[in-house]
Amino acid sequence: MWSSGRRVLQDLLSQTAVRSLSLTPAQNTVVVERWWQVPLSKAGSPPRLHPRRHRIYKVVEDTKNAPKKNMELILTQTVPKLGGRGETVFVKKSVARNKLLPEGLAVYPSQENKAMFAEELRLLREGRPEDRIQTRTGQLTVEFLKRSKLKINKMPSEEFQLTKESVCRQLFRKLGVVVPPHALSLPFEPIKDLGDYWCEVTVNGINTVRIPLSLVPYEDQSARYQQQLKRQKQQQTASDISEAADEEEAVVKAVSDAAVEAGKDSVSQVSEASASGGASAAEETTASATPTTQDTTAPPSDRPKKD
Repeated sequence: MWSSGRRVLQDLLSQTAVRSLSLTPAQNTVVVERWWQVPLSKAGSPPRLHPRRHRIYKVVEDTKNAPKKNMELILTQTVPKLGGRGETVFVKKSVARNKLLPEGLAVYPSQENKAMFAEELRLLREGRPEDRIQTRTGQLTVEFLKRSKLKINKMPSEEFQLTKESVCRQLFRKLGVVVPPHALSLPFEPIKDLGDYWCEVTVNGINTVRIPLSLVPYEDQSARYQQQLKRQKQQQTASDISEAADEEEAVVKAVSDAAVEAGKDSVSQVSEASASGGASAAEETTASATPTTQDTTAPPSDRPKKD
C-alpha cells in the first residue's frame, strides 16, 4: 500500500513538472524566474537551495495584466471591410466570438483549415475558369469599373492613335487601375478618329466589364483655365449690374411712392383752401349786397308834396 501511494505521488510530481515546463502558460498566471541560479547537485541528491537567496524571483510574464492580443482567424466568406474567403485576419476577440465564429464567417487557423484553404487557392488559380471564384479585391475592382468612364484627349499630332498600351496607361493615370494589355480588348485597333467607343477589361480572368471610352479634341489646360477665369469675371460683372439695377429700381420706386403721397396731401390742402375761400367769398358777397339794398331804400319825408 505504501509503495502504491508513493507511485501515485511520483506520477503527480512528474505531471506537475511537465506542466511547469509547458510553453503555453495558462490564462491569469504569472511566470517568474529565480534571480539567483541554483547550483547543480550530485546525481541522485536534492538541489542545495539557499534559505533566502533562492527565494527571490523576477517576473518574466504576467498573463493576467498583459494587453489583449487580437485573434487570428481564417475567413470562410467575404466580409466587407475585412477580407475575402481564405484570407487570414486578426480581429478583436469580442468580434470573433460574438459575430464571426457564431455566424460561420470564419474558422480557427488550425493546420487542417490552413491546408484546406491553401488547396482551394491553388485550384482557384490553376482550375478551370468556370470553377473559379472571384476574390474580394476582384469584386471591388469590378464594381469600381462598372461606375467608371474613360475620357482621353487627342494630342495635336497627325500620328496620334489609341492602342492597348496607351489605353492601359490612361486607365492607370486617370482611374488608378493597373490593367495588363492581355486583359484589355478594344472594338478595333488602332483608334484615330474622335468619338465614343468602349473597351473591355477582364478581372482575374473571370469577370469582364465594358467601360465607355471617349476620344475628345485636345484642350490646352492653360487656355481652358483662362476661359474659366473670364467666364467667372463675366458672371460676377453681370451679378453686380443686376444688383445695381435692383437697387436703382428700389430707389425710384421709393421716390415715386413719396411723390404720390405728397401729391395727395397737396391736392387735399388745395381743395380745403378753395372750399374755405369760396365760403369766405360768399359771405363777403352777402355782406356787400345787404347795405346796397338799404341805401337804395329812402326814408319817409315829412315835408308836404308840392302841387
